[in-house]
Amino acid sequence: MNRKFWLIACFIMSGCPSILATDGVPFDQIKVSANHRFLTHQGGKPFFYLADTAWELFHKLDREEAKLYLEDRAKKGFTVIQAVAIAELDGISTGNAYGHLPFENQNPTKPAIKEGAENDYWDHVDYIVQEANRRGLVIGLLPTWGRYWHDGENPVFNLSNAETYGRWLAARYRNANLIWILGGDRNADRDDYKATIRAMAKGLREGDGGKHLITYHPTGGAGSADFFNGDKWLDFNMRQNGHNNDWFAYGKTYEDYKRMPAKPVIDGEPIYEDHPIAFRPNERGHSLAADCRRALYWNLFGGACGHTYGHHSIWQMYDHNKRSPINVPLMDWQEAILQPGSSQMVHAKRLLLSRPYFTRIPATDQVLVPHEINSAVPGRGEYRFAATADVDSTYILVYAPVGRAFTVRTSYIKGHTLKAWWYDPRTGKAKSAGKFKNAEQRTFLSPTSGELLDWILVIDDATKGYPKPGSKEFNNR
Repeated sequence: MNRKFWLIACFIMSGCPSILATDGVPFDQIKVSANHRFLTHQGGKPFFYLADTAWELFHKLDREEAKLYLEDRAKKGFTVIQAVAIAELDGISTGNAYGHLPFENQNPTKPAIKEGAENDYWDHVDYIVQEANRRGLVIGLLPTWGRYWHDGENPVFNLSNAETYGRWLAARYRNANLIWILGGDRNADRDDYKATIRAMAKGLREGDGGKHLITYHPTGGAGSADFFNGDKWLDFNMRQNGHNNDWFAYGKTYEDYKRMPAKPVIDGEPIYEDHPIAFRPNERGHSLAADCRRALYWNLFGGACGHTYGHHSIWQMYDHNKRSPINVPLMDWQEAILQPGSSQMVHAKRLLLSRPYFTRIPATDQVLVPHEINSAVPGRGEYRFAATADVDSTYILVYAPVGRAFTVRTSYIKGHTLKAWWYDPRTGKAKSAGKFKNAEQRTFLSPTSGELLDWILVIDDATKGYPKPGSKEFNNR
């Protein structure tokens, strides 16, 4: 059968019309950049993957709650919302906010669909996807949480149904602005697991005609490259560096950056704000916005094409009046959306977009002069310094997590005159650090020395005329 007519027949038999671009929002195809390091959209402009983690969004929130959440994230500069179609917290057997279940008899080949609008589980998913797209947000859509293809002797998804479900789901959302995220906090570390995931990926590709990128979300400490880096369906790599607050976990982003074939890499689950550190609240307490910032810049300066933020109350949409807590959340999700970390993520996006973007590389070893005691600089644990630069040697960015003097090989930049700035990752404001003649190296001390307050040093070739860091986008194409 001709593929076009096969797809049409599939849509008719499934009772599943595709979601069309809504209210004049065009389809925005996201692609991998020519150098296989970044993501692009709108004819080649950088797509900065800045995600918030809302795993239970479709399952727990009603429509008005979802709009409140999405509006907040859009205003704060996020570009992606990561959410799960078949959610972790009994998403297959406990109804959504309206009591609807996703499948008939928990059978993935039989989506529970009723005629008319607002009548079933998938109508609700449609609504939230459309509301996100209207606000310029891309949905990072997980077809299912990993427990349903991985756990137990007879998982819900298997080799016999994964492709069918993937094809149906992708056909339904083929015109929505989204990215597919397979996995769901589980590792494909057996041949049968790999086969199921590959079957679902095949279904997704056939269902949407290849319109959307696909990646894979593993468990803590792992990356999609551990299992699928050579697979053609895997467009970019995703790690879960996990809920620790020291550099050791986040240095693995650079390890994936160096893998071949080259693919963009991102941390899809770093430490969340107000999360028990390493899941041990009684020993290590709960994380702060500062922990989230360190993970943000360690990842980005280690080669990531974007970053994912999360809050411990928001991923589970905790509400003490309605739901039981998972692992001691500190507040309801309605309060959590106001926590400072979510407002600070956009400052990294604005900083990197204000300089040449597609030529940026990890550069800690190239530009930071190690102290004679390496545990001081580049540092270890929470105190790790990191640097990024461009291959054309026109700028250097150094992340200083603490106020400790550090030395930069300024000769990396080719220009004779350099211009420096201090960029505040808490506020997004930059202040001049002077103009000076280039030399072999130069020592700097951030404005708040001796404290656990982070800053970014920006050094430019003065002749390039780059804008004040974070103030406006460089013309990246």
